[in-house]
Amino acid sequence: MFMRVITGSARGSKLQAPDGLKVRPTSEMAKEAIFSILHFEVEQAMVLDLFAGSGQLGIEALSRGARFCVFVDQLRESQEVVRQNLQHTKLAEKSRVAAMDALAFLRSTNETFDIALLDPPYEQGLIDQALPLLVPKMSPGGIIVCETGKTESLPEQVGDFKQFKVYRYGKIKITTYRREEEE
Repeated sequence: MFMRVITGSARGSKLQAPDGLKVRPTSEMAKEAIFSILHFEVEQAMVLDLFAGSGQLGIEALSRGARFCVFVDQLRESQEVVRQNLQHTKLAEKSRVAAMDALAFLRSTNETFDIALLDPPYEQGLIDQALPLLVPKMSPGGIIVCETGKTESLPEQVGDFKQFKVYRYGKIKITTYRREEEE
């Protein structure tokens, strides 16, 4: 699948995707939607791209001015593709690739994130498992963005994070979470 960076310092850069069916890159339309939601929050943000796949969501955030991004994926092929894409876009120095399971990463990290991007394989309940581990790792004004299939349902609330808005685009759904007092 052809992917490119939409805007920012790496605008127009073509990105590689891992071969096979284990990774399903986010569509251009969905990526546009995610970054129009995050528009004013990306600059200088600490970003987590959980279930990174090709790394395109985190790379888009870095291209738009995020301070740093941690890419997490357990598949070796995905880790290599993320590293290649980071080198190609000249954004590697603002990133780290964590070669491990997403839930294990969340259990072990002490980092705090302003933006968390979750786009795991659909219909496997991975977001439901990740959210309770992720919420304590979010900064006070943080936002969590989840991409799922349109029929998947996510919890209304996890810890002090509540569903903020839900957007539907064809076969996908984007759900955002914010702390209750942030609404």
